[in-house]
Amino acid sequence: METISKQTYRRFLLGIQGLYPGRRFENVKGVESALRQIEALQLDPLTMVARSQDIAMYGRVLNYKPEMLYQMAYEKRQAFDYGNWLAMYPMREFPYWRLPMKNFQARGMRYESFKHPPKDLVKLILKALKDNGPMGNRDFEGNAFKEWSYRGRKDTAVGLYYLWLTGEVMISHRKGFDRIYDLRERVVPKKYDYVADEKESETHFAIKQINMVNTLKEKRFHYVWKYSIERPTMPAKEAQKKLDELFENKSITRFQIEGSKDVWITLSENKKYFDDLEAGRIPKAWRALDTTTDEEVTLLAPLEMVSARGRAKHVFDFDYVWEVYKPEHQRKWGYYVLPILYGDDLVARLDPKFDRTTNTLHILGFWLEDDTVVDSKFSDALAKGLTRFANMIGAHKIDVSKIKQTKIRDYLKKNIKLNQK
Repeated sequence: METISKQTYRRFLLGIQGLYPGRRFENVKGVESALRQIEALQLDPLTMVARSQDIAMYGRVLNYKPEMLYQMAYEKRQAFDYGNWLAMYPMREFPYWRLPMKNFQARGMRYESFKHPPKDLVKLILKALKDNGPMGNRDFEGNAFKEWSYRGRKDTAVGLYYLWLTGEVMISHRKGFDRIYDLRERVVPKKYDYVADEKESETHFAIKQINMVNTLKEKRFHYVWKYSIERPTMPAKEAQKKLDELFENKSITRFQIEGSKDVWITLSENKKYFDDLEAGRIPKAWRALDTTTDEEVTLLAPLEMVSARGRAKHVFDFDYVWEVYKPEHQRKWGYYVLPILYGDDLVARLDPKFDRTTNTLHILGFWLEDDTVVDSKFSDALAKGLTRFANMIGAHKIDVSKIKQTKIRDYLKKNIKLNQK
């Protein structure tokens, strides 16, 4: 079993997720390629500066603009939204997703006014969509619930959500972040509108989960696989059988990280990246189209795969918690703090806010890690990174007056030049 260095592991995780050593994708087509690379893009409605999903794509796609994501997904039909853990997935995977859709239909909803919607309600919703075309929740009158419901205030809202999770309706497009639904056959391209073989689908999700997370200990496989295919109960022996099958056909391999006794798993095809990185080489497939992360910092999304949910601490020894849902008095850093990637490490964080009335990006706070080396090279990389980020969201000015580090603040004031279009 191979053992790799901590630095190789960091670089591997960043590279396999399309963040290192720089942006390797470009234009709307590149957005779809980036989505396939990262396996899943978690969606969030908050727009303090930009939505989390747009920040994630800005870090991977050269000259990314927020409208590109919707163009790729809803105009070109290259992706679809799905799941209680709301995320966007490549459309080419849709046939496999019919398995979790079927499993959800068998299980039903857990915390709503009904486990399965009344048949009359289903008929009403499907007929309305068939007759009227794409409709949002607001377009249905529905019957209000007497008690609070997590998924909506009326029966049609929860019914739509149920039909979406069972695959009978899909998100046609969005207005802002509001979902507009339509019948599945009018959203999913015909070549993807079929049901894949069940065993093939289970293998797809096993491999997908391993490649998506890549911080997966072997002993955690049972949990993530069960979760991905919407199986609330699954014998441990069944999961072990699937794991053994993947090892037997050499789809996956075990490895360890220097200084740890834990056993991790990854796709066997990723071993070539280990070999390159251990030798100090950048894999050819990862080469940046523009600046590298050594030359320009990247702001990471709050829901970024490599840093969210405790991974920043585990991989980078960087204590990051998205504090947006914490009461103000419990926040250590700020409302919408983002980690800063420089080279192959997380070296700082900042709290941004975008004032759309003046098109000004305000940096409300900036904090360096204790071991971060601050020199002219870092300051230049920070200026370039903030410039690209500001241009992505359409800011005309950056207010850095609240950055306490005098040299960094003065350098940014002199060297940031934004597009004024």
